[in-house]
Order: sequence, then C-alpha cells, then structure tokens
Amino acid sequence: MGCGKNGTFDKVPDWRQWALLQVWSEELGVRSTPDFITSWWNFFHCEVCTFVLQPIEGRGTWDGKECFGILPKQTDHEGMIAVLTRATIRISKLNNFWKNVAAVANRMAGADGFISSIGIGEVPWLKQATFSIWESKTAMKQFAYQLQEHAEVIRKTRTEKWYSEDMFVRFIIVNVSGTIGGKSPLERKS
Repeated sequence: MGCGKNGTFDKVPDWRQWALLQVWSEELGVRSTPDFITSWWNFFHCEVCTFVLQPIEGRGTWDGKECFGILPKQTDHEGMIAVLTRATIRISKLNNFWKNVAAVANRMAGADGFISSIGIGEVPWLKQATFSIWESKTAMKQFAYQLQEHAEVIRKTRTEKWYSEDMFVRFIIVNVSGTIGGKSPLERKS
C-alpha cells in the first residue's frame, strides 16, 4: 500500500514510503514475508520497520472481510496501543471527507499520548487508513472522543454517510524491529 506525506489520511503520496500488511493465523503457524518482497527491499537498500501486532479490539470490515477475526469491541488492556483505522470513502462524499480531515490530522500530532502515525491506503483518495501508536488506550480515546474537531468528524461520517465501509482495530504491540526515517516508531514525534 502507498503512504501519505503527513502521517495520516493524505491526498499527497510519499513515493519513498510503502506499507505491507500481512495477517497470520495462529492455527496456520508463523509465516514470513515472501522472498520476492524481501529481495526487492534488499535490492533497493530499503529502510524496513516491522511491527508484530496482536489484535485485541475492533469492529468493521476490510473489503467485506473481518480480516483480524471476530474481535470484542472493548477489552481491559490499558498499555501502549496501536490502532488501524480504515475506510472506503464514497465517491459522492470525497469533497466533504477531504475538507474535514486536515484539521483533525493537524491536531493528532500534538495530542497527549500520541507517539506516531503512518497514513496508508490501497487506492489513492478512496481507500484510506491510518496506523497510529499511542501511549495508552485512554490517551487515544481522549483524542478520538473529546477533541471537538475529531468528535465532529465522527458525527459527520455517520450522519452524512461518508463511508461505504470502515474498520477500526486496536492492537497490542508484540514486537517492533527497524526504523522509520531513521528513528524508532516508538519514539514520540516532536
């Protein structure tokens, strides 16, 4: 998937950064990244950062599939958390969506407990996702539900039906290896 320039939903792609999402099932055993992809990364001397995540909470689908399994909406986990928010934007709602997301994205970078984020998407402008890391679920919820701009965007997405599909999944970070832009993705952005 491609990545946006500013770490969240973005119309402008970052041509030097890409994302690969792989989902493995415990029943199938641990899998690895396909050889052709690692060969590609090695050939181009790519900086690689790998997250191993355990989905713990969520709702919604990705292309009609519950790709992380059936998850509870809430758990009692309160430590560091990674969040994947993904949506397919209705073509008729693109203008409304893009008019409203910049203000929220700008506020996220300065939110209490925010560590970092990467904007990803498989179809530019239409299928967007943000992968973000937070010091705690409490910090993430304060941003999501108590920040006026974000709460207003959440309300508009529902009342104006911006999305034909959306998904929201929270993860425990099991392991992180590598860097993004020469830094650990667990270092708070400044």
